[in-house]
Amino acid sequence: MAKNKNIFQCEECGVQLSKWAGQCPECREWNCVVETVADTAPRGRFSGFSGQLSNEVKNLSSIGQSHVDRMATGVAELDRVLGGGIVPGSVILLGGDPGIGKSTLLIQLVAALAGRFPSLYITGEESLEQLGMRARRLELSLDGIRCLTETSVEQILGHAGSEKPRLMVVDSIQTVYTEALASAPGSVAQIRESASALVRWAKEHHCCVILVGHVTKEGALAGPRVLEHMVDAVLYFESDAGSRFRVIRAVKNRFGAVNELGMFAMTGKGLREVKNPSAIFLSGHDQPVSGSAVTVVREGTRPILLEVQALVDPSHLNNPRRVSLGLEHNRLAMMLAVLHRHGGVALADHDVFINVVGGMRVSETGADLPMLLALYSSFRDRPLQSKMICFGEIGLSGEVRPVPDGEQRLKEAAGHGFNLAMIPAANAPRKPLAGLSIIPLRSVAETLERLG
Repeated sequence: MAKNKNIFQCEECGVQLSKWAGQCPECREWNCVVETVADTAPRGRFSGFSGQLSNEVKNLSSIGQSHVDRMATGVAELDRVLGGGIVPGSVILLGGDPGIGKSTLLIQLVAALAGRFPSLYITGEESLEQLGMRARRLELSLDGIRCLTETSVEQILGHAGSEKPRLMVVDSIQTVYTEALASAPGSVAQIRESASALVRWAKEHHCCVILVGHVTKEGALAGPRVLEHMVDAVLYFESDAGSRFRVIRAVKNRFGAVNELGMFAMTGKGLREVKNPSAIFLSGHDQPVSGSAVTVVREGTRPILLEVQALVDPSHLNNPRRVSLGLEHNRLAMMLAVLHRHGGVALADHDVFINVVGGMRVSETGADLPMLLALYSSFRDRPLQSKMICFGEIGLSGEVRPVPDGEQRLKEAAGHGFNLAMIPAANAPRKPLAGLSIIPLRSVAETLERLG
């Protein structure tokens, strides 16, 4: 068997080189030359296909609807993020910071499925003794957990062929390499070729493969961007420093909704599901305080109650500080401008701090109104009414605009005992909700007038 010839190719312009270079001589880009396997097919002028076609073109309407039997993992929060469970033949990429709990979650998942589906846990970062110590510390049942320490993708697929698992975990893709390339594990070419081989195997054998991915210091998944395109679902494991709560967010899912959210708490016995996430993000003041507003945001299909806190204080600096934690800094600047223009409240000589309780990051526009109310409440030192929630988008012309799924947000707030809601007039429900009074708003000036 002829040995594959390796070449070096620029990922930006596609030029082929005889040796590696830090800068491409054609497009002048840096760190874009990677090693790859040369195409051995003869190159020449394309004269058309003369062989026998293996497939036929069909009308989509003639293809019947097939039912996909998902495998419920038993972890309700993970099933929610995946869209109802694991799809056979799918490939899932799970990324997160070091030590956040990726391996812990997956060994718990394999242990939960061991009695129902054949599973295989492959680690390239730990020894089997270390894996066993972790499983015993988490008090997991070790019976039925099939595990392997291996980094060669050829060896991994060979063992998988004999084990025939329904679920296979590879921890992590940055440690796996293929013998067809001479580059080191973790390089762009190795990650691309190894992941491609695992994806092909998963589709052919209807086995769900979960790949663990490292992240860069910017928070993005390490390796080539094509890695995220090859897989069926991309999940991010997120957490703030010092917090015991973990969030799994789906940023890509071919079998479910994106931006779906799963909540976990890290304990001494591993990760535990959080059944009521709204309780985490509400501080629970004994009495109303100024600068605090409660809102309802949507994360995927789940409404979550959050508390937005603001502190407005006179500044002695030439450039007053503007600090935003959990909310976009640009939206804070926009709310300050709208508050000045349409509310007559000038905060140019004040320090402004805004924060979301619990370390949650909010990017949707429905947080505009609670941000504005919290700023005004702190500036006037007037607490907002207790048991009140608010949500809505603020336009630059001072109007209060509606947000999606307004009625579901109101039902979530009513279920937690809130009895008053300040919302956009267009989000007012057609039928009154039991125990919940609605204050419809149309403009910033009307909002501030109602606050007094």
